[in-house]
Amino acid sequence: MTKGDIFGMKYDVTLKGKTFEVLVERGEAQLISVSDAAAPLNTLAEVPAAAAPPLAAAPVLAPAIPAAAETVTSPLPGVVVKVVAAPGTAVGSGQIVLVIEAMKMENEIAAPHSGTVGEILADKGARVDTGSPLFTLT
Repeated sequence: MTKGDIFGMKYDVTLKGKTFEVLVERGEAQLISVSDAAAPLNTLAEVPAAAAPPLAAAPVLAPAIPAAAETVTSPLPGVVVKVVAAPGTAVGSGQIVLVIEAMKMENEIAAPHSGTVGEILADKGARVDTGSPLFTLT
């Protein structure tokens, strides 16, 4: 429950059976008073045991299924001049996996998201076209 006045906002906060009256003004809080809270109505303790619903069994979690490998393709034609990450290497989003030379410029090909390099599909020296598969990422 909030109460407004010209000095700020007053809040009644109930925590562990006590009610705290707090004044909040310009990003600062000040404790005004503390009192015992009235017992809330319809608590679980007031419900007879026969009326309480039975507890469900905990769900059984299936083992984690490895994510399908995503194939990363070349954004431009060129020649693979360097393979930076070997298969099995964990990479972060934006981390360089290999380098393609195109028009006398080296273009770094990065992982689109975090994962593990599965296979390198274009070895060093391979000529690739736009859309050619470069590596897999899981």
